[in-house]
Amino acid sequence: MKKAAATRLHLLQQAFELIYRKGYQATSIDDILATTKVTKGAFYYHFKNKDEMGLAIINELLKPILATSFIEPLQSAENPLDAIYNLMHGLLLENDFLKVEFGCPAANLTQEMTPWNADFSSVLSELTQQWSELMTSVLEKGKQTGVVRKDVEAAQVTLFVMSGYWGVRNFGKLANSKAVYLPYLKELKSYLHSLT
Repeated sequence: MKKAAATRLHLLQQAFELIYRKGYQATSIDDILATTKVTKGAFYYHFKNKDEMGLAIINELLKPILATSFIEPLQSAENPLDAIYNLMHGLLLENDFLKVEFGCPAANLTQEMTPWNADFSSVLSELTQQWSELMTSVLEKGKQTGVVRKDVEAAQVTLFVMSGYWGVRNFGKLANSKAVYLPYLKELKSYLHSLT
């Protein structure tokens, strides 16, 4: 990797860590420069402004990581109900990237940025839409194979499951404990079982 590309990646990774811990609006360019030991000139060589850097974090760091964590586990699902439960269990209890005390980075950015920044809203919506469409699709396939009841509204189930995930992440942040995830997972398992 060339020096300029390595510097850019270093900036993105360190800025992401700061933003994940402190929030986007509470993290200044000066905070990023102090953490990365990169000059202001080097920062502006790579990014016109903080928002351009924020969008690069989503597109270049978060999208690939979240695709691996949120999308791939559902793509090869034979039983969508088991796959959804296992995905949620893994995201909440086993995923080392997603820290309980900081919540879900995509959800955090959605809550903080989309009300006033259309570019952030657009790229974050793409992430959410991809996950939603895939989950709905695997549930529809489950209906065709007889694993999921024919009367189940796949899009409604997807919205319910995703809303629960984002909500329980906030409870985890408040408690700074994964213990709050356990009742959610227990109820999720019972709910998904009712769809058979």
